[in-house]
Parts: sequence; C-alpha cells; structure tokens
Amino acid sequence: MDFQEGGEEFSAEDVETVIKNTIAVVLESAMYNPKKVNDWCNSIIDSCLKELQSLSRPYKYVITAVIMQRNGGGLVTSSAPFWDGQKDGVCKVSWDNETMHAVVTVYGLSVNIDNQSEMD
Repeated sequence: MDFQEGGEEFSAEDVETVIKNTIAVVLESAMYNPKKVNDWCNSIIDSCLKELQSLSRPYKYVITAVIMQRNGGGLVTSSAPFWDGQKDGVCKVSWDNETMHAVVTVYGLSVNIDNQSEMD
C-alpha cells in the first residue's frame, strides 16, 4: 500500500461520514430483529472497513459495532487506548430508531511510514 510521506492526521469528520453513510444503508428501514443483529453488525463493520481502506490513509483500523433493542435499558462502554495522541484517533457514532440503538466505534492507528518502507 502506498502512503504519502509525512502521514496524515486522523480525520474524525471523514470517519464519521463513512460510519453514518454505512449505518443509513444497513439499518435505515430496519426494525429490531435479534436474528439479524449479527448480520447487520458484520455488514456495518465490513462496509466501513472497505470505505476507510479506499481512502488510502496511513492507518490500521479497529471497528466495533453494537446493536441493541430499544427497551429502556442502559448501555455503558469505555476504552483506554495507549497510543500516539498526535496521530491516532477514535470516532464514535450513535444511531437509533424506534426499535433499536446502534453504536459504531472506529479506532485509527497510524502506521509508522519509516518502518513501513523498511518492511516493503
């Protein structure tokens, strides 16, 4: 994969757009169905990953997706990354409709370009 010299900062705005567009395609008219949740999560993750890779940015991505029935129950998540705060980043998008909540999180981990060129 060809990365630009000097790298790029993690763009939460670009990642957010990818996530929102993907969720809209996969879940737009869906009603909660526990039998479809796994497929929906996989579709969201696969689609986000393909779109992010097509941006050809110097990042490795970790994506999580949570879909749960909207029934008044709570959900608390947390994470504690140990990374380069200047280059790495995270973007979380929450989405819901009448029957479900979805939370998609993308972690972008910068690729060290100096080490990458040595590995080629």
